[in-house]
Amino acid sequence: MTGEHQTLALLLFSAFVAVTLAITTWVSRNRRGSAEEFYAGGRLFTPIENGFAIAGDYLSAASFLGVTGLIALFGYDGLLYVVGFLVAWLVVLFLVAELVRNCGRFTLADVVAARMRERPVRIAAGTSSVTVSVLYLVAQMVGAGSLVALLLGGTSEVASAWTVIGVGALTVIYVSLGGMRATTWIQIVKAVLLLGGTIALTVLVLVRFHGDLDRLLLTAAERSGHGEAFLAPGLKYGGDWTARFDFISLGLALVLGTAGLPHILSRFYTVPTARAARRSVVWAVGLIGGFYLMTIVLGFGAAAVLGPDAVRGSNTAGNTAVPLLALDLGGGAGSTGGTVLFAIVAAIAFATILAVVAGITLASSASVAHDLYASLRRRGKPHSEVAVARVAAVGVGVVAIALGLLARDLNVAFLVGLAFAVAASANLPVLLYSLFWRGFTTRGAVWSVYGGLVPAVVLVVLSPVVSGSPDSLFPGVDLQYFPLQNPGLVSIPLGFLAGWLGTVTAAEVPDEAKHAETEVRSLTGAGAA
Repeated sequence: MTGEHQTLALLLFSAFVAVTLAITTWVSRNRRGSAEEFYAGGRLFTPIENGFAIAGDYLSAASFLGVTGLIALFGYDGLLYVVGFLVAWLVVLFLVAELVRNCGRFTLADVVAARMRERPVRIAAGTSSVTVSVLYLVAQMVGAGSLVALLLGGTSEVASAWTVIGVGALTVIYVSLGGMRATTWIQIVKAVLLLGGTIALTVLVLVRFHGDLDRLLLTAAERSGHGEAFLAPGLKYGGDWTARFDFISLGLALVLGTAGLPHILSRFYTVPTARAARRSVVWAVGLIGGFYLMTIVLGFGAAAVLGPDAVRGSNTAGNTAVPLLALDLGGGAGSTGGTVLFAIVAAIAFATILAVVAGITLASSASVAHDLYASLRRRGKPHSEVAVARVAAVGVGVVAIALGLLARDLNVAFLVGLAFAVAASANLPVLLYSLFWRGFTTRGAVWSVYGGLVPAVVLVVLSPVVSGSPDSLFPGVDLQYFPLQNPGLVSIPLGFLAGWLGTVTAAEVPDEAKHAETEVRSLTGAGAA
């Protein structure tokens, strides 16, 4: 990349960072310092604002960079991520949004602990939430590193590493100073920028092919080197039984994982009522659905305009397909239009990463302070818990930076798929059982969380993702005993099974009064915080 690209993109990066830091500073000067303010922004956001914030929180580097890259490299099979990410919101809308808003205060553990013994449930749910958040954060850090490596010519590993560190440091500032209110406004600004940039690129791709989608798809298939197979299932997940089961496993993880993501669940507490939470999801589904339809055009557009070889040549996992497409659509390398469009898209992608990382860090620090710290120590004043959350944000950021530097060569969307699998295995079973099963017990809740979390993490460690293949994290080590790259097919059923087994073998008798109270509260909102 030329010096013009670097200068303009860095100026746009700096402008976004300056605006977000100004928002954070303004919010920190006008906050009340309460736990409700830090975790939930005072519950003052409207459904439209929260809908944009949910979209900003959910549309991560995996969506903007990773999914588009996978479609450009593997055609039809890359669409699995688009379908999975979008269909998942039906589960959230119909089963989770309103009930979670009515039953909880700040975290997933609040919902489960409403009718259970608090301490063991909060420790289990808090541990699971932090694990999912860290896995999700790693994907965003990898996206940041890939983006800056492309900006600086694709060879500067040192600059890429410092970018990951910088993203982590900025996020800690956002979360520790501004809490949920600042994070929400950063996500709203980012959602507007992301949707605007995606619309512009989609229009340019369609103009390039004169609005002829058939021509776009046929050109993509021709340049892919795979012919018609590029537009049919099986290029990535076809062939042997391992690939086919990986396809099923990933689909399950994507569809069921969203409802268990801590940073998505925490967004339902930022609105005043359950009705507002439901309307927020409706807004979010519209925005997210429109975005994913456009990523299909961008993915096949990258394959048709650039060719998979060029995409893979810049980044083996395809994470830089969108910025490269923007460069070509603007007039190519060295042109003013290409320079400007590339810089804008790179800045939007950087904004996307910052906003999502801020939301995840806030959710994980809330789990540490509100669930783990509050359970392991006697509850103090609310401000002491908020202080712990700020310190936890630093710790989570450090861990995510370290893992992000380690996993820099993996596809962003693929890494997010692992986080979704853990969320669907550990968080979703305990959440659904708590809301809908009258006989669910404390032992069942704890077993459900650990029965999904431990197998999911262990299977990832023993999978080709970590070792045993040239593309793994440790290619020189072979600890591969589990053949699938995504553990969801095994770990999700184990989470549900462990919850059922723990409940039916428990000696305790479920508290009918607590269940009735929780049921009335979840359905009517009576007594909700």
